[in-house]
Amino acid sequence: MSNYQIASSNVLQSPLELDDDQILENVYKTHFHCVEKCDVQCLHSVASNVIHHSIAITDCLINKGSQQSDQFHEGSSFGCVQQLTAKLKRIACQMLCTGRGDKYAHHTTMLILEQLKAYSWDAKALIVQAAFALEFGKLSHIPQSQSQSQSQGEVVDQLLEVEKSLAELNGLPSLRQKSEELVILNGLVKKVMQMIGCIREWKELISKEYEIKEVPILSQTLHQIPVIVYWTIFTFVTCTAQINYFTTTHHTNRDNRYELPKHFDHRLDGILKSFQGNLEDCKKQIEAIEDYTKRKNIIYGGNKDIVRVLRALIISTHQYSDSRQIVYCGLNGQPVKIEDLKKKHVLLFISGLENIQDEIKLLKGIYEKLKEEPREVEGYKKEDFKILWIPIVDEWNERNKKDLEKMLEDTKIGWYVVKDFNFKTGIRLIREVFKYKDKSIIPLLSPQGQVENDDTKLLLSVWGIDGFPFKASDYTRLTQQWNWFWNEITKLNPRMKDFIEDDYYIFIFGGTSSKWIEEFETALNTLKRQIETTVPIELYRLGRDDSRAVPRFWIAIDSLLANRKHTKGGGGEGVMDFSTREMKRLLFLKQDPKGWVILSKGSNVKLLGQGEVMYRTVKEFEKWPRKLDDQEVSFDVAFKEYYERIKLKDGPPKCEHSEITYPSDILARIPCPNVDCGRSMEVTSVNYKCCHGLEQPNVPPRSNLC
Repeated sequence: MSNYQIASSNVLQSPLELDDDQILENVYKTHFHCVEKCDVQCLHSVASNVIHHSIAITDCLINKGSQQSDQFHEGSSFGCVQQLTAKLKRIACQMLCTGRGDKYAHHTTMLILEQLKAYSWDAKALIVQAAFALEFGKLSHIPQSQSQSQSQGEVVDQLLEVEKSLAELNGLPSLRQKSEELVILNGLVKKVMQMIGCIREWKELISKEYEIKEVPILSQTLHQIPVIVYWTIFTFVTCTAQINYFTTTHHTNRDNRYELPKHFDHRLDGILKSFQGNLEDCKKQIEAIEDYTKRKNIIYGGNKDIVRVLRALIISTHQYSDSRQIVYCGLNGQPVKIEDLKKKHVLLFISGLENIQDEIKLLKGIYEKLKEEPREVEGYKKEDFKILWIPIVDEWNERNKKDLEKMLEDTKIGWYVVKDFNFKTGIRLIREVFKYKDKSIIPLLSPQGQVENDDTKLLLSVWGIDGFPFKASDYTRLTQQWNWFWNEITKLNPRMKDFIEDDYYIFIFGGTSSKWIEEFETALNTLKRQIETTVPIELYRLGRDDSRAVPRFWIAIDSLLANRKHTKGGGGEGVMDFSTREMKRLLFLKQDPKGWVILSKGSNVKLLGQGEVMYRTVKEFEKWPRKLDDQEVSFDVAFKEYYERIKLKDGPPKCEHSEITYPSDILARIPCPNVDCGRSMEVTSVNYKCCHGLEQPNVPPRSNLC
């Protein structure tokens, strides 16, 4: 659009009669692609020095004080302004020649915007700021009082004379009689400098190149910035016109002075306040993004520990110095430090507050089992495993707080709990890192803060403490380590596949004592009838249909063991996997004088038991301390607890013997002690014996205390 068109369409308009949308429409007509470049940082530095220095001078003049010349910031670079000198002078001249009234100020503002159409929004405002500084800076030539202009040398005296002459030429001496007008002018200049500060702050924020979807409030500032730039330039034009009035009109001619409309100040205040508010919201959103990114890098980065990861997840910035504001002991309600979890494996229980009774019961059982023998399994110490509950709700209102406290009081949980967790960044991270979708999960974190199992809930539900140390690989191990057994059993009894698929509790048993077999089968059938409505049970005696199946089964198991040892390179301890270990246990159990029993749930083997103890456990069902009808525990858990109780009650375990006559089970061959021979000795049989450490003197029994 040409200057003429702008003039013809806007000269009669008052911006105070237009709303922001109308101003935005007018301003956008003058804006083009940002192809012109200038050093806005340098330009702002130079212009600000001049304006702040001049403000200080006029403040002193108004307050009858002394001039503070140290307001000028030294060290600024002025070379960057030279390329814009002609443009700045032209704009300054346009502002000086602006007629009185806001309509003319609007007209000049639109002309200036047309000239600066190829500059960015911040550059437009800063160029006009520099042009304004050319005129406002003349106030630095206001004659100083006699006390401050005492001769300091011939050159200084000459400079002072020149300064006085320049002040006379610019009409500055008359300003001493216009302190009231100067107060208004200075207030307006200070306000427009605030607007300049906001524009520069906005430029810094958008320079970080965040997308609108990440910082939604940026879209509002992009809509506001043309209007802010317009009013900034309009205010500079108005202030320049005021300076021209001060220096060209006699102070007694008050009828001809130009006074701004009273609501102009309120209009600026409203626009500035709205823009500042959006900038603050932008900064908060960007700070939240940067905080999120920093915390995410801690979680996924290397060289970390569990405490750093947990802090990144649950401790907000203002709580960072003291985690006791949020983490508590569930048993006594006392605040605890998150540092207590240093070098620990942590089961994170992440949930809401509804429908989690099963998970709490499950974890409560695990918590108790972690305190029992054995204290160490596969190199992992149970005492190094802790549970941290992070309940997440939409809002921690009084009802939710009371529900949590009541739940803690009723369940008497002994693990850690995060209370009033409303840290939005942490909740977002939990949803992303652990794929939490408002359905309870129990991931496992290592002492290094790494996720070792995305969700242990299935592992804990199926295997309980037998799933220790609860890694993802443990579930695979536990579900596959008995495949060899089921392959052989289903060959003997194909119907077992149906019971496995239907997740029945299955008792598989056998032995050399026909009396024990008869008594155990009778007791088991009685138990089955008692609980068949709630607990589906099936039993299978090895060799019941075909007595020849018994030796075939045991030969098959021993062959499997021999093949594994040959495949693994000799069967040393370092290569003995879980399946090999279970094969050995079953072969040892086979030699029990009464019989042996395997209890499974589906294909998941829960217990390998000795004949007599298993019989008593089944026979004494009514004496079990934990009943099944209240669903306090599952059948297999209650069965194992009573089984272990009887074993312990019967006194210290006896030494176990096993005689293996198969050469395939020998771990190492022994050379003939005759030096003239040197051949490997022939193996006829091997006796194994284990007294569980009881043959060693002065070995105190282990305690079950924590």
